[in-house]
Amino acid sequence: MTDEQSRRPGNGSAGRPTLEEVAVAAGVSRATVSRVINAVPTVDPRIRAAVERAIAEIGYVPNLAARSLVTRRTDSVALVISEPPGHGAFLNRLFTDPYIGRVTAGAQEVLRPEGIHLVIIPADPPGHHLVLRYLRQGHVDGVLLISNHSADPLPRQLYDLRVPAVLSARPARPVPHSYVDVDQQAGARLAAEHLLALGRRHLVTICGPQDIPPGQERLVGFRAAVGGNVPYVAGDFTRASGEAAVRRLIERHPETDGIFVANDLMAEGAVRVLGELGRRVPQDVAVVGFDDSSAALDARPPLTTIHQPVEEMAGEMAQLLLARLRDPRRTPRSVIFSPSLVVRQSA
Repeated sequence: MTDEQSRRPGNGSAGRPTLEEVAVAAGVSRATVSRVINAVPTVDPRIRAAVERAIAEIGYVPNLAARSLVTRRTDSVALVISEPPGHGAFLNRLFTDPYIGRVTAGAQEVLRPEGIHLVIIPADPPGHHLVLRYLRQGHVDGVLLISNHSADPLPRQLYDLRVPAVLSARPARPVPHSYVDVDQQAGARLAAEHLLALGRRHLVTICGPQDIPPGQERLVGFRAAVGGNVPYVAGDFTRASGEAAVRRLIERHPETDGIFVANDLMAEGAVRVLGELGRRVPQDVAVVGFDDSSAALDARPPLTTIHQPVEEMAGEMAQLLLARLRDPRRTPRSVIFSPSLVVRQSA
C-alpha cells in the first residue's frame, strides 16, 4: 500500500515504523490501519481509537507524498494575491499592507487545526502563467484569492481549470465562485454620518481604485450619505497614494474640514501630509479611515475608522473552501459581514 513508510534494507527495527507494525500493535489488519490514516468515515470508533493509540506509541508517520497519490489531496491551500499591472513590488505590499497579514492570520486559524498548510503566492500579470501552471499541476487543493482589479483574469481562469476557489470580495465580473465581503456602502455611510455629526460640512474623500467593487462602493456609499457630488481623488490603497491624494485635494479644496479615506494605510499617509501642510487633525480636518487595521493605531493621532472583521472574514473564506473541497457539487455562496464605527482621536 502507498501509506507504508519504507524501511532501508538491513536496518531491522532501527528503521522507520511501518504500517504492518501499527497493525500488529493495534491488533487489526493492515487495510484497517490504512483506512484510519486516510480518514475513511466507516471505521468503528473503538477500532479507530486503538489504531491511533498504536500510531502514537510506535511513532509511525504516514508518507504524505504517497498518500496524496491515493487521496488526490495535498493538504495545502494557496493564498493568491493578484496585483494589477504596474502596481509595484509584491513583497513590498506583503510586508507593509496590514490587510494581507490579517487575511493570512484569519485563514490560518481555520486551516491549521485541519492539518492544512497555507502557501502564499504573488500573481502579477507577467507571472500569471507560472501561477496557473503551479495550480494546474495540483500542488494545492484550492485557492483563497485576493484580487485587486476588475480586469483580473484569474477568477475566470480558476473556474475554467476547475480549481476550487473562494474570493475575498465580490468579483467585478460575475463568476461562479463563493466570496466573502463586508457591506462596503454601509461602512462608508457610517463614516459620512460621523463626520456630519461632528459639524464638518466641507467634505472630500480619498477613494479606492475605481475598477474594483470595494473602491466603487465606498465612494458611492459616502456620496449618497452626504447627499452631494463630493470631490474625490482615487488612490490604490497604499500609503504613498494617500499622501499624494491629500495634497491634490487640499490644493484644490483648501476649505476642506473632513476627509473619508477608503483604507487606513492611505489615511495614515494623509494624516502625515496634513501635518506638513499645517492642518491639525482633528481640529482643522477630521479624518476617518476604513479597515481598523494596525495602520489606524500607528497613525498620529490614531484613526477613527470603519471596522471590518478581516480575520473573521478570512476564516469564513477558509470554511467555504473546506466545504467545497468536501463536496465539489456545493453551490457557490456569498457571505456579507456588517461594518462598525470605531472612534479614536482623528475624528
